[in-house]
Parts: sequence; C-alpha cells; structure tokens
Amino acid sequence: MSIGRVVEVDGVMAIGPVRRPFHAVVEPPGSKSETNRYLMLAALSAGVSRLDAPLRSDDTDLFAQALRDIGVGIEADTTRTSVRGPGGRLAGGGRVNLGDGGTPTRFMMAIASLARKCVIIDGSARMRERPIAEGVEMLRAIGAKIDYVEDEGRLPVRVGGGRLPIGGSLEVGRTASSQFISALLMLAPRLDRGIDLFVDGASLTSPSYVELTLAALARWGVPVQVIRDATGRLSRITVPPTDLRPMQVAIEPDASSAVYFLGAAAVIRDARVTIRGLPRLSRQPDTACLAAFVSMGAREWSSPAGIGLEGTETLNGIDVDASRWPDGALCVAAVASVAKGKSRIRGLETLRVKESNRVQVLAEELTKLGCRVEAAEGAITIEPQLDSAKSVVIDPRGDHRIAMTFAVLGLVRPGISISNPGCVTKSYPNFWRDFAGLSDATR
Repeated sequence: MSIGRVVEVDGVMAIGPVRRPFHAVVEPPGSKSETNRYLMLAALSAGVSRLDAPLRSDDTDLFAQALRDIGVGIEADTTRTSVRGPGGRLAGGGRVNLGDGGTPTRFMMAIASLARKCVIIDGSARMRERPIAEGVEMLRAIGAKIDYVEDEGRLPVRVGGGRLPIGGSLEVGRTASSQFISALLMLAPRLDRGIDLFVDGASLTSPSYVELTLAALARWGVPVQVIRDATGRLSRITVPPTDLRPMQVAIEPDASSAVYFLGAAAVIRDARVTIRGLPRLSRQPDTACLAAFVSMGAREWSSPAGIGLEGTETLNGIDVDASRWPDGALCVAAVASVAKGKSRIRGLETLRVKESNRVQVLAEELTKLGCRVEAAEGAITIEPQLDSAKSVVIDPRGDHRIAMTFAVLGLVRPGISISNPGCVTKSYPNFWRDFAGLSDATR
C-alpha cells in the first residue's frame, strides 16, 4: 500500500509524502460517541434494539462485552448490533475491564449501579491514573452504592449489589470530564426521581458532548426539559422517569475519525476529500473542525453526499477556541504546523487526562519535527518551522489520536514514522488501510 508510501516494518509505520493531489471519498466507521451512547440506552431499555452501522473498535467492543457480563444480551456483526435490554435490574456480578476507554468506563459505573450483584470495574494502567472521584460523588449523591477497591479517587471501583439509586436534584460545577454528566442523564429515565441537574454553563466541561447526549435521549423518545441562560448555555436539565422502549437507530460516520482525512486534504494543494454520509449539520462536536480548516484557507465543498474539503495554495495560522471540539484540535494543530504564521489553539484543558497528556505529547513531537511550540495546560502555540533534514519516529504513547494526527503530517514532511501504529484500533481499526487508500485516488 502506498501514498507515496504507508509501510509497516518491525512495528513502525512509515509515511511517505504524497506526490500528487488526491480526490477521495472516505466513509469512516460509525461514531464512537454515538455508538457508546446508544449501547447504553439500548441496554437500559426493555426489549431488543438495533444499532445500524455502529463502530466496532476496542472501546466499543469492550463496552459491549462488559454489558454482556452484567446481563445484557448483545449480538453483533460487521454492520449492526442487536441489544436485548432486560428491562428490570441487571444481574451484575464479577469483574469487567474497559481498557483505555474513558467514556465506556464512566458509562459503566452508572449502569452498574442498577445491578443486583456488585460489579468491580477496572481499566488499563493509564485508565487507573485518570480521575473518577467526581463521578463517584455524583453517583453517591443520587443514592448509588459505589466504593473504591484500592486507591481513593481511582479505579478499580465496586458498584451496585445493594440499594438502587433513586435520582433527584443535583448541582454540578466545573468537572474534569463531561462523561459522568452524560452517564447520569442516560441513567435518569430508570430512576424513581429521574434527574434534575443544575449546571454552570460558563464552566461546564465539553458542553458539546452533553448536547450530543441530549440529542441521543430525544431521539430515543425521552422527554428531556432544558433551560438555558441568556447566552444559550445549559443551565438546568430535567430528565423524568420514563419507560425506555427499544429502538432502531442508524449511527453516523465518526466525525472525529473524519478529521484526519479532512486534514490530509487541507495540507495538499488541490487535494479533495468527501466524508460520505456525514451531514454538515451533524451534532458530533468534531464536525466543527471543517470550519477551522476553512478559516485557515482550505475550501469547503460539502454536498448532500457528505462534508468535503479541498486544499488550496496557502494555509494561514489560526487563533481559535477548541473547547467544544478538543479531540479534533490535535489534527488542526498538525495542519497549523505547516501553515504560514503562528497559531494558537485554546480550550484544551480536558486533553491532559485522555489516553495521554495530549497537549504535552503534541508539543514534544512537533518540536522533534522542528517547530517552535509553547504548551500550557489548556493551550498550545505553534510556530511552523518543520525541519525535513532528519527522519523522526513519532511516539504516540499508545494514543490513537496522536498516531492518526502525525500520519497527516507524514504526507508533506519526509521521514515521519510512527511507532505502535496498532494503537488506532481503539477507535478506528482500519485506519491505516483507509489512509493508504488515498493513493488510489491520486490524479
């Protein structure tokens, strides 16, 4: 396979610069964010739900297996997943491990609170380092039984096996992650009192992902009530007790995965990529990266077939708040490293507690390529000075997003290789195949 070249040798993926522009149509796998949300809603419903075109990856497969382990019936093939929710209390029992999956772990902590027998929830070494105390306190506040097995504030935890959570009123300030809020909102229909959630919209972490959860609940038929402040930010969310009925839902292509192909088009003059099936007005937060690339000088050419981007002669630096799309900000930063002028990307506070400390890793690896980079906890400033004189092996620290981000730069900067390329299976098992396929579309 080649785009110029995409070759794995001894566990290292070498990326060769592209020689001609490509016109490609790409259909990434299903949205990870949507798949995880609909798996949870289906598991909480009474009866058989069907998810069409869900993501099959490490994250979603581990979540599905954990749900099976506590009493949910799940059958999956390459195109659909059937979920049989028991309707009543889950059986529970045993130990589940969600690997590196932050969202599945937090969702599992919530749904396991409904189990008859206690469930021990664990994860990878990195996941054990990531904070969960705020989620534990939220679950305790609504009556869930949850305890730490080893270290306070860290996995593993023991959930369920006792009283059922009852829900009620809850006030939430700034959090390290929005995933616990999403978990509580989806659990709410099964609670006697539902959830009446008061939030500070000005400090709410990743509000775009909470909005995605609200859209999923509405699509599932849950009568959510939302109150916003004068600026349109979330202020109060009320989810009443509701009978969850089985549904059939089609999952959109993953916007977070699509970003790397849009970025590939942005860095190559006259290259063109269409993301088939991803609507321009998708609620997935990383769809906003399209506008970021356009503001840098790329050309949008979205159509009814999906969103699209075309590379132009010049890319300019950008100063942008990426707090609503932090995952996609990694690829935007990579594109900024080959633009003209300094770029500053803000709103990246949540990236320090992902699969890696993404701001730090991004800064270190861009510096290896010759850029001048300043990194703070929530921002990164990049002065493009790519040095093409030496070969560089990028260490993604096992982080799928880092690996895919630097694959984009390999199209324009010679000598880039990526170690541990298999880490992309966390969200996009066929990424290298699809990325190499851009060569088949060269003009």
